[in-house]
Amino acid sequence: MKTRLFTVILSSLFLSIYGQSPPQSDQRIYDIIESVSADRIEKDIRTLAGFGTRHTLSDTVSTTRGIGAARRWIKSEFEQISTTCGECLEVSFHRGLVKAGESRRIPEDTWIVNVMAIKRGSVHPDKYIIMSGDIDSRVSDPLDGTSDSPGANDNASGMAGVIEAARVLSTYDFPTSIIFLGLSGEEQGLFGGKFLAKDAKAQGWDIIGVLNNDMIGNIKGIDGVIDNTSFRVFSEPTPPNSDEQQSIWNRFYGGEVDGPSRQLARYVHRMTDQYMTNLKATMIYRLDRFGRGGHHRPFNDEGFPGVRIMETHENYDMQHQDIRVEDGIAYGDVIEGVNFDYAAKLTAVNAITLAAIAWAPAQPELVMIGGAVQPSTRLKWDAVDDPHLAGYKIYWRETTSPQWEYSKYVGMETDVTLKNIIIDNYLFGVASLGKDGQESVVVYPKTLIPRR
Repeated sequence: MKTRLFTVILSSLFLSIYGQSPPQSDQRIYDIIESVSADRIEKDIRTLAGFGTRHTLSDTVSTTRGIGAARRWIKSEFEQISTTCGECLEVSFHRGLVKAGESRRIPEDTWIVNVMAIKRGSVHPDKYIIMSGDIDSRVSDPLDGTSDSPGANDNASGMAGVIEAARVLSTYDFPTSIIFLGLSGEEQGLFGGKFLAKDAKAQGWDIIGVLNNDMIGNIKGIDGVIDNTSFRVFSEPTPPNSDEQQSIWNRFYGGEVDGPSRQLARYVHRMTDQYMTNLKATMIYRLDRFGRGGHHRPFNDEGFPGVRIMETHENYDMQHQDIRVEDGIAYGDVIEGVNFDYAAKLTAVNAITLAAIAWAPAQPELVMIGGAVQPSTRLKWDAVDDPHLAGYKIYWRETTSPQWEYSKYVGMETDVTLKNIIIDNYLFGVASLGKDGQESVVVYPKTLIPRR
């Protein structure tokens, strides 16, 4: 802890004396990666699978079987983590009622119960970055709440990742709040996410983004490929609630692939590329898998940024299947289908992304751009009021590039002209930069600068 403090003080001293940009890497990020334990994740996956079934319609009273026992165990794990870190987590259930007939997959009145643990931020307590995983599981019949449905990969792997990230990050303090979230009712219609996202919208939560983890443990695909060196990040291009004015902006000025969720996906990619060894983030330009859905979607529907993080090669024989052997093929989502080291890698990706965003200053607001028929591009934005702010970084890329290619640190300036960079040939964005080197998610310009 003394070494970390000295590093932060030293970097701040250099910044104040020499005006240099903050450090390009953060040792704390490497420490977080090293702290993620595949053994603990395995233990948690086995515990979750051991509840027999976690179907939304399964037993809620038993202490050993069903969705009720599973969610109480998850809450107890969060509470134990909180006790270890001096009550640093606010642990609670979040409920919503689905009435009989509202969904063909919920034939009777059913409470959908999420589990939430909040690591409250010291500077921005009402600003959140969220990591979520689904609690529930299912077999072939979506209404079968009694048959064994261990859901080892789908989605005990993602839920175990959330618990492990909470363990690791509970030992750090952050300016921005982090929520570790177990969502229910995913297999029955994304109900847990729908209830929480609607409540978050109604209560005015400022959500920077949601990292939804759904199946992060399988490396043997139905396509015959075995791969433990890549994963997918699904993200929608622009918010679904964009209005006509936004559509006009996208048509004439660009931005159709630069919505907040896509910027969050790029952030995950950048953190993976910078800090993770032998692991590649593959960005998928799609809300989710073809014709399918995940629990980031309800947050997207309410206007919040969110992405889905998952394995690259799925095995459909081990998803939503009765446990059986037919024609020599083993079906069922069982423990044998999970690679715990791989699940730990993807958990680490989440943990470092959460930490970096939670340590970073607030994002720039009212980012404007101009430069039509001029030899330069001008960007202007409102100053960020944040004690951790060291300055700003402008990003740009060619219009066909999926990732930001170029950047320039501009200090505390909020009105910058990039000379000889023609606005027609590039897309631009601005991020806030902290004194410890952590950056906010990039903000794409949404307003034109009036011509002088």
